[in-house]
Amino acid sequence: MALTAGIVGLPNVGKSTLFNAITKAGAEMANYPFATIDPNVGMVEVPDQRLARIDELIPAKKIIHTTFEFTDIAGIVKGASKGEGLGNKFLENIRQVDAIVHVVRAFDDDNITHVNNKVDPLDDIETINLELTVADLDSINKRYAKVEKVARTKDKAAMAEFAILKKIKPVLEAGKPVRSLDFAEDEQKIVKGLFLLTSKPVLYVANIAEADMADPLKCKYVQQIKQYADSEGSGMLAVCAKTEEEIAQLDDDDKQEFLEAEGVEESGLDRLIKASYKLLGLATFFTAGGKETRAWTFHQGMKAPQVAGIIHSDFERGFIRAETVSFTDLDKYGSLAAVREAGKLRLEGKDYLVQDGDIIEFRFNV
Repeated sequence: MALTAGIVGLPNVGKSTLFNAITKAGAEMANYPFATIDPNVGMVEVPDQRLARIDELIPAKKIIHTTFEFTDIAGIVKGASKGEGLGNKFLENIRQVDAIVHVVRAFDDDNITHVNNKVDPLDDIETINLELTVADLDSINKRYAKVEKVARTKDKAAMAEFAILKKIKPVLEAGKPVRSLDFAEDEQKIVKGLFLLTSKPVLYVANIAEADMADPLKCKYVQQIKQYADSEGSGMLAVCAKTEEEIAQLDDDDKQEFLEAEGVEESGLDRLIKASYKLLGLATFFTAGGKETRAWTFHQGMKAPQVAGIIHSDFERGFIRAETVSFTDLDKYGSLAAVREAGKLRLEGKDYLVQDGDIIEFRFNV
């Protein structure tokens, strides 16, 4: 299930530093705009402490984490929607991702140039959001007259799309994102086909100074970013990209020691990966024992046969049942045998909605 979050922001806000920390991929960095020209893509493991506990109780030869993809997209500047900077190329890169991680500078440092020569998180956010909104409005306007003409012939598909365009256009004209609208399930399919930039879910990431790691909300910039994110129903978290890049090079023991010294329980990167995963409505199920204990990604709301198909199409085609144990029950009772004795092993059928943390053995016949 290849889903990706695109990391965006103005030049020099710490996007590539954050990407390096996430993927250890060594994306080019420089203290000038457009250091990243082609989008860098990196896969990361989704941190999940449940895997180690499952392996402890149901031993396997190896453990495999599920993964998530991040794309580092070059900095956007004012006028990008009209081709300024390297605008059109990067707007197209954003169009290809499933969610947006919007990095915003939330620290003062005279040694790091800001493209607008001032640190103003709200202005930075609105600069990018305006460019995405203008680009979307341009896309809608290009389709509007054409679809309207076909809709007048009573073509059902065109009528359905035109209704969506009429719903979206005034919202974009008011400077608001498409994600601020609610759509029915059939409408969502049409919206997805329009590939609109502002329809994508957003996570705002405040790039803070190391001194603010223990209590980011004391930082005035973080307060501003959080208030903005809350106002549009988006997520927000704070990380120190420079420090996270350094932490990423440490082994597990040294990493834990560093985090404790900074007064934080979990690295900013782990929180970012989990938050991005959640942003897309993703969840995790497990298969356990034997050759491997493995975490698998699925969309919340999927039924057992669909989830089985993530492992192999034969599992879905010949689905019989899903023998299911929740991680919570396994952790509580300490063994599969004890789970069975407690009556917590469930035999689920084709209509079962898989839950995050389910440990499943699929029965199938083809």
